[in-house]
Order: sequence, then C-alpha cells, then structure tokens
Amino acid sequence: MKYCVIIPDGMADYKLEKLSGRTPLEAARTPNLDNISSNGLLGAVNTVPKKFKPGSDIACLSVLGYDPKVYYTGRAPLESASLGIELGEKDWAVRCNLITANDGKLEDFSAGHISDNEAQMIMSMLNESLASYSVRFYAGKSYRNIMVYNGDIELVADCTPPHDIIGKSITQNLPKGKGSEILIDLMRNSYHLLENHELNKVRVDLGENPANMIWLWGQGKRPSLIPFEQLYGISGAVITGVDLLRGLATYIGWNIIEVPGATAYFDTDYDAKARYAIEAMETHDLVLIHIEAPDEAGHEGNIHEKILAIENIDKKIIGPVLDALKKYNEFRILVLPDHYTPISKRTHTSEPVPFAIYGTGCENKSNLAFSEANAEQTGLRVKKGYQLMSHFIEGNIS
Repeated sequence: MKYCVIIPDGMADYKLEKLSGRTPLEAARTPNLDNISSNGLLGAVNTVPKKFKPGSDIACLSVLGYDPKVYYTGRAPLESASLGIELGEKDWAVRCNLITANDGKLEDFSAGHISDNEAQMIMSMLNESLASYSVRFYAGKSYRNIMVYNGDIELVADCTPPHDIIGKSITQNLPKGKGSEILIDLMRNSYHLLENHELNKVRVDLGENPANMIWLWGQGKRPSLIPFEQLYGISGAVITGVDLLRGLATYIGWNIIEVPGATAYFDTDYDAKARYAIEAMETHDLVLIHIEAPDEAGHEGNIHEKILAIENIDKKIIGPVLDALKKYNEFRILVLPDHYTPISKRTHTSEPVPFAIYGTGCENKSNLAFSEANAEQTGLRVKKGYQLMSHFIEGNIS
C-alpha cells in the first residue's frame, strides 16, 4: 500500500463578499481535489484541541498522528531539529522572527519575506552584539530563525505570535510572565541595533520592508516523539519548504526530501514538489507534501494569491501525484489544510478543517466537491485530530 498526504497550509477560509459569498477554496478551480472528494470520503477533523492556540505546530502534530496534549512542548524546538541544533536538557529554543516595526506597531511579521542571505547576515550580527554565555542565535530560512537560551530562568512567558498582531501595538503585545524580561530586553536591544543598519537602509531604498527588530515566541524544550514507523508500521518522507515540518520529520524518523525551488512562499516550485514526491513514493510507504503558499496569502489578506495557490496545488501537485499513485495496486491519498487562515482575520483559527480520503477501501462516495461547507454537510467528523492518521492508514473510517 502506498500513502500520500497533501497539506495546503491554511487553505480553509470563510465566505467573502468579494467572492460573491464563496470561500477562496470554493472560488478556485480544483477539478482534481473535487474528484478525490466526490469519489471518496469527505469530512471535517479537529486538528487543534481545546485550550491550544491554532498554529501549524499543533495542527501538523495532529495530522501526523501525535496527540498534542501528550507530545507538544513548543514550536521552536521542532524547528530547531531541522537546523541541526542539538538541544540540551536545560536549553530553551525560541522562535526568532525578523519583523518590521513602524511607529510602535508591528507592520510586517516577515520583514518583507527577507532573503535567506540577509537573514544569515542579521543572525551573525546578533551573535556578535547580543549573544552571551546563555544566548545564541541561529539562522533558519528567511524570517524564520531560532534563538537558544541556556540559563537559570524558566522561559514560560506568554508570547504572542507576530502574525496575530499585524498593525497592532508592540508594547501591548510583548511577552508576559516568567522569563519575559529576558525576551523583551533582547527584542528592544535588537531594534536599537538594526534600525539604522546599512542592510536595512538598502532595503528601504529599494522599497522593501526593513528587518529592524526580532520577535521572540514559540519557546519550548526538546520533545520526545515516538518514531512514526514504531507507531504505524510504515516508513515516511516529507517534502516542505518550512523548518517546522522538517523538524517534525526529524523527530519522528522520516526522511526529508530536498526539493530545489521549494521556497515556502508564492514562488515555490509546485511542479518540482510533485516530481520529487512521485520519485519518493518508489522507496517510501508514505509521502507527505506540505505547501505553505495558501497560509502566506491568508496572512497577507491576499485573495488573488490564495486562489492562485490553491489552483496551482490542484493542477501541479494533486493531479500528477494522483495519476502516479494509480499505478500501484493499492493506494490512499489524504488532502487537508492543517488549519484555517481566513483572509478576513489574517491569522489562524481553530475550526475543524475539511479533509478528503480517496483510494483503496474507500467505497463510500460523498458525491460532493471539496469545500468547507460540504465537509460539514456530510456529518463525518473526526473529533480527535491525531486519530485521523490511524484511520487513514488502517482504512477504518466511514
């Protein structure tokens, strides 16, 4: 049996007046996804348990078949694994966004999707000026970077994700609670260091948002995850442009398939992701393809780019992958967003997301196109998101 999971990150959305009362998913042309949905199972799944903040860390942990209530320790430790950072027992990994601060507000949570090279330069500069025996900075991809703290204070402060406060006051949304002083000092000192740096002067001259401050959040300690093959009896591989999924794969013993042109943004190479996934199916039982573009469009409030990303995923990834799977005697494919990223809110929300399963053992047909409303209409609901993976592998969902 071959398995494929496709996660169009943040694809689920609300109905929009500008789309004549449709969601971006409903407005997009998705013949391949609709084929999977209408000829297979369609339902909704709770990927974000109650009392957890909606985010790809929680949601993707659920999708991969791990109960966040048992295994989740924080977002940053997962991303650290992707960067090869070995966390010790006392280490706290902290997500370190490069942001644009303007007139006391958080203007851009990604600093204009700053390039990897520029981010590396800034991380190096932070290590020269702000690092200490207990603080070290590590470059990731673009605005997504890591700080590691190894000190005597527990970093259990309540920290707000920067994509949740676009256009809002920085002062009113700084970390609160134990360890917050350390984080706030680093954030404020980074602004003084970066505000007038030559790199940012060039970015401003080019009409780009400056990376003039760091934002620290998502902290946690190293998790302990049972290998996927030990839990489910099959091997796995992941294709993604984001460190979070790469880190999760590292912890659960999956292979990470390197795909040239996988940028985790609108310009990602959809065709290449499909090609490499089809090749990986030859040597792995399960291949997961994660596409970040719909989520980025949601955060930017960009309807056009969200619809375009959904259509690209359908045409360039779902279609070719489904065709390739059909050459195997037995296969199943699962498609679902990890969470909602509504255009109107520009951040994540916790509603159950639609999912569709097609392939061997899926005799029941929904006869419905893939959409948020249709998923709810079927009445099929997986209340504990982490159980969907076992249902998918074992074929015991109906």
